[in-house]
Amino acid sequence: MPIVSAHVAHALAAHADTVFGVMGNGNAYLLDAIERDTAASFVAVRHEAGGVVAADVHHRSSGRLAVATATYGAGFTNTLTPLAEAVQARVPLVLVVGDEPTTGARPWDVDQVALAAAVGARTWVVGIGDPAGATLDAIEHALTHRTAVVVAIPYDVATVDAGALPALRDLVLPAPVPPAASEVAAIVDALAGAERPVLLVGRGAWLAGAGEALDAVAAATGALTTSSALGRGIASAVEHDLGVAGGFGADDAMALVHEADVALVVGASLNQFTMRFGALFGADARVLQIDVAPAATHPRVDVFARGDAALALRAVADELAARGATSSGWRESVDALAAQGRERGDGTASDGRLDPRTAAARIGELLPADRVVVSDGGHFLGWSNMHWPVASPDRMHMVGTAYQSIGLGFPSVPGAAIAHPDATIVLTTGDGGGLMALADLESAVRVAGGRGIAVVWNDAAYAAETTLYGGKGLAQPPMLIPEVDFAALAAAVGAEGVVVRTMDDLERLGAWAREDVATRRFLMLDLRISREVVAPYQREIMHVNQSPTREQIVAEPVHA
Repeated sequence: MPIVSAHVAHALAAHADTVFGVMGNGNAYLLDAIERDTAASFVAVRHEAGGVVAADVHHRSSGRLAVATATYGAGFTNTLTPLAEAVQARVPLVLVVGDEPTTGARPWDVDQVALAAAVGARTWVVGIGDPAGATLDAIEHALTHRTAVVVAIPYDVATVDAGALPALRDLVLPAPVPPAASEVAAIVDALAGAERPVLLVGRGAWLAGAGEALDAVAAATGALTTSSALGRGIASAVEHDLGVAGGFGADDAMALVHEADVALVVGASLNQFTMRFGALFGADARVLQIDVAPAATHPRVDVFARGDAALALRAVADELAARGATSSGWRESVDALAAQGRERGDGTASDGRLDPRTAAARIGELLPADRVVVSDGGHFLGWSNMHWPVASPDRMHMVGTAYQSIGLGFPSVPGAAIAHPDATIVLTTGDGGGLMALADLESAVRVAGGRGIAVVWNDAAYAAETTLYGGKGLAQPPMLIPEVDFAALAAAVGAEGVVVRTMDDLERLGAWAREDVATRRFLMLDLRISREVVAPYQREIMHVNQSPTREQIVAEPVHA
């Protein structure tokens, strides 16, 4: 008869097609059941943290439930950083782990329920009675609340006979909630009278499928559009789009956002980076927000409508039409595309190393158009985010930024590669984060193969720290890293590695992009860049740390 582990696998496979992780004593029977008895696929990574990261990115890329697995004890504790990231990034993720036996903890066991709770993840400990039902409860919670959960299988329960596999109940998930009519009316009142309206959209608008309604509101009001870093590509009128808002935005584009008299924010949390630490909108701008959060997510919001982004924007568009509202004409009066112009640098910085702006711009020109970009955290975010546009939010994933962590880059690649089997997967990471995640360099190369590219911004330092704390006079040696040959490391696991010291060296990327994907290898670009060039968003962080007067907060750097 099927054992408890098989029941858990049965419930998982009904709602997920891929499981990522590492096998160990605590999850061996679960993985055996997944492989033998379900249609789900298991993708092995080399570090337990990597399993959670890969599952996280698989969800962000595909929209499907994220599932990862690890063993108990040390295997579980290795997952805590990416588990915290998934919670804070609101990723519906199920982490299935082994746990201490029901007879009590062994010397190597820890209180996994308490540790998961400490990072915001609730735990379901399955037993002999209805383990599939308990697993479904966990899945339902993850999807309903858009959060990470843990399903724990006690060691002495994993192989116990649990009877025939049950018919699984349907999940009960909440329906999208429309905003109140009074809130819609207040938004329409403000937009109808706007002379310089701007619509700022985030990932929440994409998840709600609000693109068509967004276009309708923008056209009806004559609004320019802009997006959070994770919301780019939602608006279809690219000729009227200002690109990413905040520290990743171009100066001229952000000046136009600052001129807006009315700003409607949809599905974006307005974090400190998007808001440029309070300086994104002008002092007299009226700020409206549509979100599923219980209340406005920033003090600047004047009118808040709680509800589904697509339903809310459609209601706003319909009300504008019913009132006979006319376009402000603002977006036709400005050149939004020209406003997105960015500094490209001069190729080489004063220290003789590559100028990261020039390298980023050229890489953006050479990358295949079908790209999906996955990003670790680090100072380099300023270059890849500013110079590598993507077609839609499911093609740009910044893993680690919600929790301000680094070292999650390489295992992002398998998750995106499985979700987008025909796309080119491009990783952007720093040398510090790259070394932390090195165990899953092999996973990235193995799963993505000739569809994969890794760009390592190698400045032999934790650059966020050298810019912020080095500038304050703190001792520099702890901020430095001996220069590492990432090209050689990549070659050791079957990739092609290229050390990029000059702009001419980058032309290998162009040639690689023209080669047959079936015969070319994963490409590692080891960019030897200067740490003397500081990204604009890092300059904002430095300014706020030196004189935190805008929002009275001290921002921490996103590490190198």
